[in-house]
Amino acid sequence: MKCAVIARHRGEYPLTLMCRVLDIGRATFYAWARRPPSARAREDAQLKVQLAAFHRRSRGTYGRPRLQRDLRDVGLRVGTVRVARLMREVGLVGCPKRRFRVTTQADATQPVAPNHLARQFGVGRPHQTWVADLTYVWTHEGWLYLAVVLDLASRRVVGWALRPQLDRAVVVEALEHALAHRPPPRLHHSDRGGQYASADYQARLAAHGIAGSMSRTGDCWDNAVVESFFSTLKRELLHQASWPTRSAAIRAVASYIDDWYNPERRHSTLGYLSPMEYERRLTRAA
Repeated sequence: MKCAVIARHRGEYPLTLMCRVLDIGRATFYAWARRPPSARAREDAQLKVQLAAFHRRSRGTYGRPRLQRDLRDVGLRVGTVRVARLMREVGLVGCPKRRFRVTTQADATQPVAPNHLARQFGVGRPHQTWVADLTYVWTHEGWLYLAVVLDLASRRVVGWALRPQLDRAVVVEALEHALAHRPPPRLHHSDRGGQYASADYQARLAAHGIAGSMSRTGDCWDNAVVESFFSTLKRELLHQASWPTRSAAIRAVASYIDDWYNPERRHSTLGYLSPMEYERRLTRAA
């Protein structure tokens, strides 16, 4: 242990001084330094390389739980304490979570649906329940507004749209994107924002036989799954870069959703599987 301390600080203090303070001979330190690294040290070095590679593949977003799952998937069962220590030693950190923020405003002039979902987020099969919401993306050319539709069972983004205006067109486009690629669900849940309560949006739900459900006024926890997705998107992408143009932001969001979040990103609620992999396993088990 003393030799390891000396080696760690050799560039900061004179060797002779450290040996005297720690009561160890210089010859003892040199003999220790000439010894080949232990098997444990060699394993740690290899694990650091793999952890750094997995962290880079995650776009610098994964923390200890997801990196530990990455190791497990390649046959390496490494303890939690060891993974945390190795991450500290190479400076790997995940993205911290942020609080929910309300991004839409209820429109008292529009009819609203009851809260049929009632925070029952544990849907067992895909194509049963969709949840929808919208958020904003800042660029140097001005705001973009992102609307998404998620399948509640797999947390997969099944529809999304980005537009420079905050109106019903962006949420309608996201819904139509979802309907073009998936069978209509039984239930659609959103907040009470005027875009979702609009006649255009409600008519499209009714045309596909989809029952509507809406959160209580100002209660983001009633739509916590899609709020959680937005929190993840912001800390892993939107808060990590500055977008010079709207088109650059659109490309980045498209890559995040289609190339990373849906097919690759491990989701803690899904047993650290990606949304697409979780769906595949549900389909095989059916």
